[in-house]
Amino acid sequence: MLALIGGALLLAAAMRLLNPLPPLRLRIETRALTGTENTRLGCAAAPLFVCHPGLTGVYLLDDALEAFAARLHLVRRAERSLDLQYYIWRCDVSGLLLLDALRAAADRGVRVRMLLDDNGVAGLDEILAAFDRHANLEVRLFNPFVIRRPKAIGYLLDFPRLNRRMHNKCFIADNQAMIVGGRNVGDEYFDAAHDASFVDLDAFGIGGTVSDVSCDFDRYWASASAYPAHLILPSPPPGRLAALHREVAAVQQSPLARRYAEAERSSIVTELVAGRLPLEWAVVTVMSDDPAKAFGKLDDTALLGPRLAAAIGQPKSHLGIVSAYFVLTAAGTRAFAAMAAACADLQVMTNSVWASSHVMIHTGYAQCRRPLLVAGIRLWEMKPRDPHHKARLKFGKQRSGVKSGTILRSSGSALHAKAFTVDRQRLFVGSFNFDPRSLRLNTEMGLIIDSPVLAGRLQDMFCNTAADIAYEVRLAGRRLEWIEHTEAGEMVHRHEPGTGPLQRLVLAMLSHVPVKWLL
Repeated sequence: MLALIGGALLLAAAMRLLNPLPPLRLRIETRALTGTENTRLGCAAAPLFVCHPGLTGVYLLDDALEAFAARLHLVRRAERSLDLQYYIWRCDVSGLLLLDALRAAADRGVRVRMLLDDNGVAGLDEILAAFDRHANLEVRLFNPFVIRRPKAIGYLLDFPRLNRRMHNKCFIADNQAMIVGGRNVGDEYFDAAHDASFVDLDAFGIGGTVSDVSCDFDRYWASASAYPAHLILPSPPPGRLAALHREVAAVQQSPLARRYAEAERSSIVTELVAGRLPLEWAVVTVMSDDPAKAFGKLDDTALLGPRLAAAIGQPKSHLGIVSAYFVLTAAGTRAFAAMAAACADLQVMTNSVWASSHVMIHTGYAQCRRPLLVAGIRLWEMKPRDPHHKARLKFGKQRSGVKSGTILRSSGSALHAKAFTVDRQRLFVGSFNFDPRSLRLNTEMGLIIDSPVLAGRLQDMFCNTAADIAYEVRLAGRRLEWIEHTEAGEMVHRHEPGTGPLQRLVLAMLSHVPVKWLL
């Protein structure tokens, strides 16, 4: 057995030597464009800055279709530059529509830079390789896999490096408007997938913070983990961009594309240009990990997690957390318990086991439920998919013609949002989950928004509608109960809803697998 293990390690070492990452010495560096005030987006925003000097105008994108339309309209209205940074970009209807719009933008002279985590671009190698050969398009892959098919081999050969991913998500047009938040690019993030949708939250913004997000993008773009696509990907077949246009023409006839087209008719970008977008003006701070985190060389003080903890501080009256994944270490559990001792209302919303897309992550969360409940923290778990349940978490003020806000929704959905609000004063919107992976392995980013109006709306979401779409977890002696609030009253579940004896046995067994540091 030892001989087999030794042989496998030697083979892995040999494969790494035969497939090294290419050198970056010939990489050409670029930076965010300045002097874009005379673009259409810049001219639309300029009059608003006069009334709100030094502040950032924020509009929260909780409606998924509206979030897609906002991205598409920014691409179509951009005149000088587009900078995009994403963890996942699907080769599906929304992904192809946005890719074709980016191609069209590049054709009309817009400089497009795409920084994509190489773990989340399945099926796009040919398109990205063709993009990277366009005069106005440049694609870089973060922490790339040298062996393209199957990529899983890379994990066997170089796990310590490839286990660290870029989870950041931002979208910047003409260095004048931005979208930062939790959504990747894919139909499930824009409420149009056949089988499931993720409930998520982004922040659209104009103002001074946009340049800060651009600087952060530049930092990642120039990092030692960002490789030009042509150094990693094989050459594309001739005419690949023309083929993309034909593929998009075909998918535009699909029901999903028609849903997107309907959403495009009313866009926040159009409302912005018309001066009708209801922005909240606030001090906004960009927070992100150093891209060197991908090499595992940063100490704790340089990580985003401790800075977010400082931003939370000691809540006096309320802390509400929405986190798709909520897995605390022992130290993290103690820190939350200490916070709860001085905070009248500390609540957490995460996925139930049946709504979760990662069962292993749920087992990590399940281990910290009891001590959190003992400390007085209220736990809510997103209900499993139920096509007959239409309750929505209403967010608050929306522009005219848009449905009531839906930060969380239990109609065929799983929670993917990452946000928190503190004392009705400030909130965070970004990519950071409260789990070891976000803390120590993946790079993350987000915005701290000092806005009592927006923070108050998010807090009201907890108070007014959480019971409609989630189970409340409570202590019942030494056991846990899941309370389902219905029109007929409280329904008590003695076991995790949606699980049978076999599923509970599997969950119990998985809870002993020592992989919490990976979750």
